[in-house]
Amino acid sequence: MTRAPFNVLIIPYRLKAGIHEYAAFHRSDVDMWQFIAGGGEDDEAPLATAIREANEEAGIDQDAGWTALDASASIPRNAFPGAHWPADIFVITEHSFAVRAQDTDIRFSHEHDWVEWLDYDTAAMRLTWDSNRVALWELRERLR
Repeated sequence: MTRAPFNVLIIPYRLKAGIHEYAAFHRSDVDMWQFIAGGGEDDEAPLATAIREANEEAGIDQDAGWTALDASASIPRNAFPGAHWPADIFVITEHSFAVRAQDTDIRFSHEHDWVEWLDYDTAAMRLTWDSNRVALWELRERLR
């Protein structure tokens, strides 16, 4: 298996008591909050990567409602020290997706030690990365 030169970001969301909530995950190896993230494998397309990562990291079914977001980010290749890409790849694109996880019993993998369903304002304050906040903002606007 070869790591493809892109990353995905996945925002699980649900509607509870008329309020949209977003599942934010705390990393087990460092003190940071983020949405689900991961890299493509071999010739996998970004959506296929998002579906696989959401299932691996949170138990979200592939048949959940998926939305490709316009939000994307540029990440320097040195953020992925184990990846073996050609020397002329300097920046990796992060593609963003949202998944409706209304009745999903979210679980977390070894990469995370905690998950919380948060309203927009709380999630925006808690998230570590700007790219996560931008994708969250877009999703909120789409859900309005």
